[in-house]
Amino acid sequence: QVQLVESGGGLVQTGGSLRLSCVASIRTPTLHTMGWYRQSPGKQRELVATLTSGGTANYASSAEGRFTISRHNAENTVALQMNDLKPEDTAVYYCNASRRMTPTYNFWGQGTQVTVSA
Repeated sequence: QVQLVESGGGLVQTGGSLRLSCVASIRTPTLHTMGWYRQSPGKQRELVATLTSGGTANYASSAEGRFTISRHNAENTVALQMNDLKPEDTAVYYCNASRRMTPTYNFWGQGTQVTVSA
């Protein structure tokens, strides 16, 4: 079992920035896909951005142009730089590590709260 620990959430005003970080409990092997999802009250968890170990990034349309995902493969860490934050970005943000090919896995962090005030 791999533990993922997030940090960096908090309260920010509209238009502000936050940087989320996630560290995995293992350094090897390199986790295949790491990324961020979020969940607002009453809504389903949704994709924000993912990044494979090979460098392929995938962003939700709501994140394109404002958020940037990055990772350090050797340390199994992933970060999410969020700029121009909006009240609708308010959610609990979860770090995820996954692999769809054998051996498959899907690990989640405990989440970190991001609140954007109007």
